[in-house]
Amino acid sequence: MADIGTERVSFQADPSRYRHWRLAFDGPVATLIMDVAEDGGLRDGYELKMNSYDLGVDIELYDAVQRLRFEHPEVRTVVITSGKDKVFSAGANIRMLAASEHGWKVNFCKFTNETRNGIEDASARSGQTYIAAVNGTASGGGYELALACEYIMLIDDRSAAVSLPELPLLGVLPGTGGLTRITDKRHVRRDLADYFATRPEGLGGAKAVSWRLVDEAAPRSTWDQLIAARAAEFAARSSRPADAAGIELTPLDKKRTDNAVTYPHLEARLDAAAGVAEITIEGPGQDPPADAAGIQAQGAGFWPLAITRELDDLILDLRTNEPELGTWILRTHGDPSRVLAYDRLLLDHRDDWLVNEIIQYLKRTLKRLDVTSRSLIALIEPGSCFAGSLFELALAADRSYQLDGVFEDEDPEADPATVALGGMNFGPLPMGNEVSRLHIRFAGDEESVAKVTERTGAPLLAAEAAELGLVTFAPDDIDWAEEVRIAVEERASFSPDALTGMEANYRFAGPETMETKIFGRLTAWQNWIFNRPNAAGPEGALRRYGTGQRASFDRDRV
Repeated sequence: MADIGTERVSFQADPSRYRHWRLAFDGPVATLIMDVAEDGGLRDGYELKMNSYDLGVDIELYDAVQRLRFEHPEVRTVVITSGKDKVFSAGANIRMLAASEHGWKVNFCKFTNETRNGIEDASARSGQTYIAAVNGTASGGGYELALACEYIMLIDDRSAAVSLPELPLLGVLPGTGGLTRITDKRHVRRDLADYFATRPEGLGGAKAVSWRLVDEAAPRSTWDQLIAARAAEFAARSSRPADAAGIELTPLDKKRTDNAVTYPHLEARLDAAAGVAEITIEGPGQDPPADAAGIQAQGAGFWPLAITRELDDLILDLRTNEPELGTWILRTHGDPSRVLAYDRLLLDHRDDWLVNEIIQYLKRTLKRLDVTSRSLIALIEPGSCFAGSLFELALAADRSYQLDGVFEDEDPEADPATVALGGMNFGPLPMGNEVSRLHIRFAGDEESVAKVTERTGAPLLAAEAAELGLVTFAPDDIDWAEEVRIAVEERASFSPDALTGMEANYRFAGPETMETKIFGRLTAWQNWIFNRPNAAGPEGALRRYGTGQRASFDRDRV
């Protein structure tokens, strides 16, 4: 079987080129139909039978979810169903997983989780409620897709069932949030959840309802009418505007080489020898429009939306295609006062549906950065615009350096580097634990939070920013180059496995949520299990699935 994950993957998609999904619209209700092309795998060596999916299927799903939010404000309910008879989805393609390198499996599961979280975010914060109309068997990741929806309907035809068969059949876990969502979201009792996850055939009908695995089961004779009724009920509850015009998510202007990725507002220089990606974000080149109507008029070109789309695409590109670039250096360039002005515009009009979507999208993209297994170092230099929403990048970084003064040999007349806090730093862009990065930075230290709050909006030079705890170090011109060089080279010398574990733990102080459990606890276990011989070895369950041979397990518990 061909090795999977050796070609560069693009995360840009368009409904006119979908191979696996269809969208249909009926007033406030959209239907997202999963009809996976068996011969449409992203890589050779497997067929996507029974609506099983790979990364390519999920890239299209992610694109559809985004477009529904931005291009279709009239849509209040989204029904996800299958275009195939008696099967909803068989989940992630097993032959794809068995043939994939470990890193590919990890990034695939991470992206899939993020897409499911985006569906939940749409239901919770966009007035666009997702209903799963499970018109056949939903196994593994197929059921996990349904679990991401707000309401699950299961056809009751004595054959359809929902199941999480990963443990008994594959020796792995339902790692796209399955274990966590059935307990934390659907409140299935722990003992019942234990039984369910060890029963490969799953449960259907009235028992699936009584165990809270689904919300409703209905016979085929009333199936279509009941879906329409439920969709109408949820649509009636939404505050999403019925008469607003959407904006088109136009194709990104992206140029990609082996050494660089460039967009109109973003550039990444890739240094394979050093294992470093140097990312520079350009601040806005003009003042913001006056109101929400001006934002609508600019559409996808509106700077906060444009930079969020570019950053989102870059994170996915580097995470998937450049796994050996273990350190990302984050820089910004521009006018910090303009960044703060754009932030104020968004916050002043956050009740507008489009403004809300932009803020929520920026939040989700920063969350994607938080869970990316790369070392993040922010460099704050003269000409930087680490202010407000862009200061979130520095707060997301594992370490930040702000130059004290200027580069005397380059531009002694330049204005010194500053950072600035704004309203975006105090709650609108929370991490996966629903706490702002600023509050996580000072976890349990309300006195420090109060001090930095008093300086909101003020440009802070390096010495004050360091004293307030907003940056890690503030070297001067003499020490800058050496300190940064040592930090980057030192990072490259450490074990990337240990770094990933350290960073993931430090980034998420504070309370735990369903989302942090999925990306932390569940993902960590799944990553470990994926790499163990019991699952991935030549006699492991993943390798032997479908061969007629039983897996051979090492019975030691470790």
